Amino acid sequence: MTIASKEETVPGQWQRAQKRNSPGQQLSRLTSKRGMGKILAGGALILVLGGFWYYNHRASDQPRGPRITAAPVRVTKVVARDMPVVERTIGTVVAYDTVQVTPQVAGRVQSVAFKEGQMVKKGDLLFQIDPRPFEAARGQVRGQLAKDQAALDGARRDLKRFQALLEVNAESRQIVDDEAATVAADEGTVEADKANLQTAELNVEYTQIRSPVDGKTGPINIMPGNIISVTGTTATVNPLVTISQIQPVKLSFVLPQTDLPRIQARQKTGALLATVDLSDSGGKNFTVPVDFLSNAVNNTTGTIELRATDANTDAGLVPGQLVNILVELSDIPGATIVPHEALTAGPSGQYVYAIESGKARQVAVNVLFDDSRNVAVQGDLKPGDEVVVDGQLEVVPGGAVQIVRDGQAAAPQNAGGKNRGGKRNRS
Repeated sequence: MTIASKEETVPGQWQRAQKRNSPGQQLSRLTSKRGMGKILAGGALILVLGGFWYYNHRASDQPRGPRITAAPVRVTKVVARDMPVVERTIGTVVAYDTVQVTPQVAGRVQSVAFKEGQMVKKGDLLFQIDPRPFEAARGQVRGQLAKDQAALDGARRDLKRFQALLEVNAESRQIVDDEAATVAADEGTVEADKANLQTAELNVEYTQIRSPVDGKTGPINIMPGNIISVTGTTATVNPLVTISQIQPVKLSFVLPQTDLPRIQARQKTGALLATVDLSDSGGKNFTVPVDFLSNAVNNTTGTIELRATDANTDAGLVPGQLVNILVELSDIPGATIVPHEALTAGPSGQYVYAIESGKARQVAVNVLFDDSRNVAVQGDLKPGDEVVVDGQLEVVPGGAVQIVRDGQAAAPQNAGGKNRGGKRNRS
């Protein structure tokens, strides 16, 4: 039995497959697909170009809004009122008196009668130096004084007897004169002994070192058991302790020498006061009179020192502490005042921008006083004029401005048009 092959059983199907897979038919199909792709791409391009033309044609037919070329600014009004001239500066708390306690006699420190940082009164015992050597020296001087005093008393009695004998011609004048010289010499010896005794008593007294002022003690530099030596009247060791008088204290500060005429005029009236601002440290402000004006201006800094005195009853101020000080020097009556933000510095000096009929006018001003919030100026300004306080960088002299009120946003730079890179065209 003969079995026919697959090709022989389906000859029609095989022949059709061969025709579909022939090179000519494949090339024809590929060419047909590429043509269709080009047709679709061209149609899409036509649609895009048509839409772009339509959008621009329609937009060009619509009227554009006016271009905004005015600089947006914020303004405030010029006022006229009396302005106090108040200088603000940093002051330093200075001890009313500072004493370095040093010994006046040498010896061993026996005891200390206070604690470091303690408040002491004038005359309080601070240190005790061993007094025994000085008490012995005092006793020796007293003995010598008694001896010399006895010799003086004997010489005086002898002189009286010789004088009585001389009156009855029982003694010669020479003997009387010699005895008078002896009395004078003994008197000198006794006086020297008395001075030595006084020195010895002072030395004994100096073994007790007492506070010379009311104040607060610092650290103790010499502890009991140490021996201190003295050369002449100067201690060869560090001070035993330093005492600072802090009730009252002084407040030292400096002001520019340009304020000197105001300071002197205010001082003559007795109204030169300094206000100490302790609000930063949680304290209360207080005012004290200025009672010292230096006799020279510091030629390095161009300032002059002033001082005020405070009782410091609560000991709240400590020497070396820095405090804020305000000094009212004078008043500028009827001053033309603008905010500090309105002031601008240029090559020719300081100026402000005043608004007139929607345009900016540059007005040169002379600053009389600036307290960092308000400025008293001289210039072509009058009360009620509006001056620019914000936006000066966008303003040109004579240029148009757009006043922006509080709570109002600035208008777009090109209304109805496009904002190209955020740049503003100026007229």
